[in-house]
Amino acid sequence: MKKIILAILVFWSSAFVNQNKVIEENAYQAGEWFKFRIHYGIFNASYATLQLKNENLNGKEVFHVIGKGQTTGLADLFFKVDDNYESYFDKNSGQPYKFIRKINEGGHTKDLEINFDYNKNKAVLKDHKHDTEEIFQINKGVQDLISAFYFLRDRVDRKTVKEGEEFVSDMLFDDDGLFKFKLKYLGKQTLNTKFGKVRCLKFRPYVQSGRIFKEEESLTLWVSDDENKMPIRVKADILVGSIKADLEAFKGLKHQFKIQMD
Repeated sequence: MKKIILAILVFWSSAFVNQNKVIEENAYQAGEWFKFRIHYGIFNASYATLQLKNENLNGKEVFHVIGKGQTTGLADLFFKVDDNYESYFDKNSGQPYKFIRKINEGGHTKDLEINFDYNKNKAVLKDHKHDTEEIFQINKGVQDLISAFYFLRDRVDRKTVKEGEEFVSDMLFDDDGLFKFKLKYLGKQTLNTKFGKVRCLKFRPYVQSGRIFKEEESLTLWVSDDENKMPIRVKADILVGSIKADLEAFKGLKHQFKIQMD
């Protein structure tokens, strides 16, 4: 289930992006909050949340995002997950300044922090658990796991993206280093949700097959076809069964959430 928690965030790390585009109005605002319910088969396995705040980091006004994932019910008895992700990113450019990943997944723990320095084109990853430090060379378009979600919400053009288009970009969020992520746009689809019928943009993220997922095309993502461009559903076919994450609750949206009327 931790793969789905990551998937909710990472799927926006595609290159739908024009780095020089001027943002006239954000797709989001401070106070926005999402809650996702994650299912494994018939079981309600866990919850994940995203909260956006205003923050001051080293004298600069930034957005601060806190993402949390926790197991519940029977899943909590067999494999307890308590994940915390945080990102501090620029309000205008969307560039991340600081990223935190602190997790406990069935006793497997990580405590990582990344600080981005665009003057020196480097990112410093600190492993607090092992008291180590690693430096990565970066470009100005790099994103972390969470900042990518908000960055792409501002820059994706839902009106001009074409079915079949594929997009690739770099991301840094772990001690595995920079990696490239590919995403394919599949078209539009209307989903039945707890909120009603929602018109969505549908995407196919490509993943590594064999370890967790059945094949490269095992994941599907739906985001709302409105100015919010928020995640509605994520579905994954894994080696044993399938996992689905649905938007359960939200508040603080900047734009109207559109429900399709019959």
